[in-house]
Amino acid sequence: MSIYHKVIGEGYPIVMLHGWTLDHQVMLHAMEPLFEKRSGWKRIYIDLPGMGQSESQTSIQNSDDILEAILRLLDEIIPSQPFIICGNSYGGYIARGIVHSLQDTVRGLLMMAPLTIPEFDERVVPQQTVLKRDSILISHLSPEDADEFCSMGVVQGKTEWERFRNEILLPSKKTNYEFLNHIRQNGYGFTFDISSKFEFPTLIITGRQDNVVGYHDAWRLIEDYPRATFAVLDMAGHNLQIEQTDVFNALVHNWLNRLESEKFRLV
Repeated sequence: MSIYHKVIGEGYPIVMLHGWTLDHQVMLHAMEPLFEKRSGWKRIYIDLPGMGQSESQTSIQNSDDILEAILRLLDEIIPSQPFIICGNSYGGYIARGIVHSLQDTVRGLLMMAPLTIPEFDERVVPQQTVLKRDSILISHLSPEDADEFCSMGVVQGKTEWERFRNEILLPSKKTNYEFLNHIRQNGYGFTFDISSKFEFPTLIITGRQDNVVGYHDAWRLIEDYPRATFAVLDMAGHNLQIEQTDVFNALVHNWLNRLESEKFRLV
C-alpha cells in the first residue's frame, strides 16, 4: 500500500495525522514552528489513504480499514518503538484508535479539534459565529473561495485566509472524494469502542465556536485521560491552530515540555 509520509528530524517518534479531505500540510504548518528550538524529535507527517499523496485502495472500505492501514505503516517505519501521536479532527479520531490498539506503545497524545462523534446530527455544536471579519478581503475572493472560507471561519482576516487557502483549501483539491464518500456511507465510525484509559501526557484543544465538531463532546472524554490538559479557545472554530496560533503554540509547548520532562517514562 502506498501511504505517503514525510519525516523531519531525528529522535523520539511523534506521528501527525491530519483531518478529513486534507493532507499532512495542515499538521506540518501547525507543528513545525514548535520544534525550531527543540531537538531529539522525529516528526512523521502522514497523508491518510485517498488524501494528499496517498493512494486510495479498494481494500479500504471504512475507518476500521484506515486505522489498520496506518497501524501497518507504523509497524514498518517505527516497529515496536514507543511514540507520541497527534491528530487533527478526523485524525484525532484515528489517533484514539491507535491509542486503543497500541496501549503498550503510545506515550503521549495531542488532539486538535478532535472528531469524537462520527454522525453530525448526534454532535453537540454551537451555532456558526463570526467574531472578526475583513469584508473587503472577502469581497475580493471568488464566490467559491469565500463560501469555503466563511463556512467555518470565526476569524476571517488576511492571515487566516492565506493559511486556510494553503493548508486546507488547496490540499483538499487533491482528495479522492469518490473514495471518501464511500467510507462515509460504509463506515465512517469505528465498529468497536475505542474508549480506554490513557495515563500519559495528553492535550485536548477545542474551539469555543467550532460548528463542525464543537467542544462539548470532546469534554466527555476527559475521564479517559487522567493526565490531560483540556482547553476551549475563544475566537476559534474548527481551524483553531490558525485562528488562535499564539495560544495553540503555548499549550503545545507546555505539553511537549511535560513529555520531555518524563522521557524516562516514555522509553
